Amino acid sequence: MAKIGRFRNEAARTRFVRAYEALEAQWPIASTLRDVETSFGSTHVRQSGSGTGTPLVLLHPVGGNSLYWRNVIEALARDRIVYALDTIGTAGRSVQTAPVRGEADLARWLDEVLAALGVERAHVLGYSHGAWHATLFALRTPGRLVSTTLIEPGGVFVKPSWSVLLKMLRAGLRPTDRNMRRMQDWLTPGVTMSETEWELAMAAFRGFRMGVGWSRLLKDAELQAITTPTLVIFGGASVSGDAEAAARQARRLPNSEVEIYPGIGHGILDQIPGTIVPRVLDFIEKYEEVPA
Repeated sequence: MAKIGRFRNEAARTRFVRAYEALEAQWPIASTLRDVETSFGSTHVRQSGSGTGTPLVLLHPVGGNSLYWRNVIEALARDRIVYALDTIGTAGRSVQTAPVRGEADLARWLDEVLAALGVERAHVLGYSHGAWHATLFALRTPGRLVSTTLIEPGGVFVKPSWSVLLKMLRAGLRPTDRNMRRMQDWLTPGVTMSETEWELAMAAFRGFRMGVGWSRLLKDAELQAITTPTLVIFGGASVSGDAEAAARQARRLPNSEVEIYPGIGHGILDQIPGTIVPRVLDFIEKYEEVPA
């Protein structure tokens, strides 16, 4: 039976909201908050930036939310409106009221969000789990997309190893502070979370039951079907999968650019933002649509 994402209890929701509001105070630029209705519930949207560029939509990693992007939002929103979403069915300020029963529903959710925002076409950037969501959108609603950027799309081009899955499962079964910090250090080496970030991440992980599914490998026909210009970025030392093997698969996309950054882990956007953000912006600019 399909699930609806929810907090385990009211105390868990209260802890999460308190941590969310503390991190929200650190958002560095002016933003407008919007809650738009979809068939699956209300979606919380953080709108930042201005300019004539085609809008950019941001899809966060698992355990994250729209606030994940605060360290890079100034650069991303320099020439355009940027919409950072709290993905339905994940821990955030969105409120799921109907189950997401499969991949078609998730693509429909994002399509409805863009329609409610009045966005006809957009660039979409997804990181980790968000990259899977962006991939689904490219498969099912390509007419909405100008370009797609996938950062560390774990499980989309190659399967993670059983040892990786087992390590994550063990941490999830005993989510003590010590175990989770060890997991974070292993998964995203070179990335240090502030206490505010940590409190929010733990409030999400311990207190929320997700209502959306996990990624899967793309089939050969699906690789060929994604014709939207796509930038795929991998950390060469990421534990989420074999970067070289994943890159070979990603290059089978008909209109792709693929980058591997040696020695960098799954937390690539936090490790080397000064390298990744300009690369993303250059790619977006390459496919920018000129306003009529």
